[in-house]
Amino acid sequence: MSRTTLSERGDARMPDDGGGRNDDGRDEGSGDVLRRALPPVALVVAAGAGALLAVGAFLGLYVRPTSDDWCALWKARDMGVLGITGDFYRTQNGRVTNAFLTGLLYSDDMRGPKLLPAFLVVALGTGLFFLGRAALRALRPAEEPPGGHPAPPLVPLVAAAALLLALLFFAGTRSYQVLLWAPATISHTLPSVIGVWAVLGAVRAARSGRRWARTAAVASVLLVGVAVGMLSEPFTLVAGLLAVTVAVLCLPRLGWAADRYVSTWCAAACLGLATGLTLLYTSPGARWRRTQHPQEPLSAAEIGETFHDWSRLWQTVGGQWAYLGAVAVGTLLGLALAAATPRRDGGARHGRQDTRPRRPSAGLPPRGLFLVAVLLPVPLIALASLAVVLGLRSGYGDAGWTYGRAWTSFLLPLLLALCAYGAWGGHALGRRLRAPGRPAGRAAALVAAGAVAVGSAAALVQPVYTLTKDTVVRSVAWDRQNTRIRAEVAAGARDVAYRPLLIGGLSEPLFASSYARDWAAQCAATYYRVDRIHRP
Repeated sequence: MSRTTLSERGDARMPDDGGGRNDDGRDEGSGDVLRRALPPVALVVAAGAGALLAVGAFLGLYVRPTSDDWCALWKARDMGVLGITGDFYRTQNGRVTNAFLTGLLYSDDMRGPKLLPAFLVVALGTGLFFLGRAALRALRPAEEPPGGHPAPPLVPLVAAAALLLALLFFAGTRSYQVLLWAPATISHTLPSVIGVWAVLGAVRAARSGRRWARTAAVASVLLVGVAVGMLSEPFTLVAGLLAVTVAVLCLPRLGWAADRYVSTWCAAACLGLATGLTLLYTSPGARWRRTQHPQEPLSAAEIGETFHDWSRLWQTVGGQWAYLGAVAVGTLLGLALAAATPRRDGGARHGRQDTRPRRPSAGLPPRGLFLVAVLLPVPLIALASLAVVLGLRSGYGDAGWTYGRAWTSFLLPLLLALCAYGAWGGHALGRRLRAPGRPAGRAAALVAAGAVAVGSAAALVQPVYTLTKDTVVRSVAWDRQNTRIRAEVAAGARDVAYRPLLIGGLSEPLFASSYARDWAAQCAATYYRVDRIHRP
């Protein structure tokens, strides 16, 4: 046996510095270590966030009426779905879609509101997972050979979707309203679910390559836009701003899109949103609402107050360090992608020449579009949040910016952007650290990202515990009181005692300055079919 042959065999068996590569150009030492160590870390994050979400979904069973629930319950019972829809359009706020969904949800008393949190967790979590998978498949590296690109890493992707959802529901200032209180979730959480799945439908139609599928996607988003425009004003403002931006960036003349499908889809969405918002704004109910809350004339002082509220909003958001978990879990996802992607040299440094065919460079976004995608989200989300603050001030006055349930409209895009930044940075860092002889750097990156992601999920344990305790304790007290009231009503009582049970920063009956102005008390009395309620 020749010396050359022995040398070749020794080379094949002993990768230098733990950084040898297999025939696919992947690191047999460094890449495999990272690929083995990263899934358990991501699994811990996914399990922690998933447990919190499971608790939140289960808490729906302990939801009891409060605030707007009282009015929705008796109107859905006595007026029916179409009756409550007409009532909202004529006398309340003009939100036709909102009223229709409210009528459906409360048509069987509290059964619908109790099941809604679980639906939101499953629908939005699944949508975020599929959205992330579609994005990773669309941005797969151009140097991969056809059919040779690994599937998106499953466990890190699940961890990202779960942690983003947990942060959306539990890291804010109004967790009960964002997840458990149906009137708020219909107006401000459900639109995000609709938006995510509408985007997924558009992506599916684009990937199919069929003309009829794309036409159906454009037509459907037009109708969805009209419905959403009459469902939630804050979400309409944010979605419209994002859709306009994407439509402009994807115009074929800019060279960043092959055809007009994306621009047409976004234009249809904007048209639908504008139509729905116009129908809402011109409705008799919206006109009546504006007379109850007259808007201040636009002045320098009013503009200054709006920006002051906007800054306070971002101080509140920035003060929640748990949102860094979105960056951290994105970094884990980027590291996983880097570990699973072959290096560009394809093993050339080991004397092997990679002659496999390459996909064209069009697999990655053009450099200009990539820079825009990196730089644009921050000012775009800032502008969207400013529009939400302006709308809240016009509808609810000086304290409008504190209505955290409406922040969901821009917090979800913010969390997605933070996760995308983390994935971009993690992928770049992972590619750099895959060079032989850098085990400490790989370990440090994995430990740092994993620690922040796990810590972010751990920081949500206390809010979820408090939410659980408050919700369950109130449900027990409410059930006891409800049993007593119904017994008194069955005995012929027309004026019953009601003890307010506060939760989630919401209004309860008997908290207004006078009974004539206490809409919650009047709705509670109508729900129990009595003339009046009073404090014990």
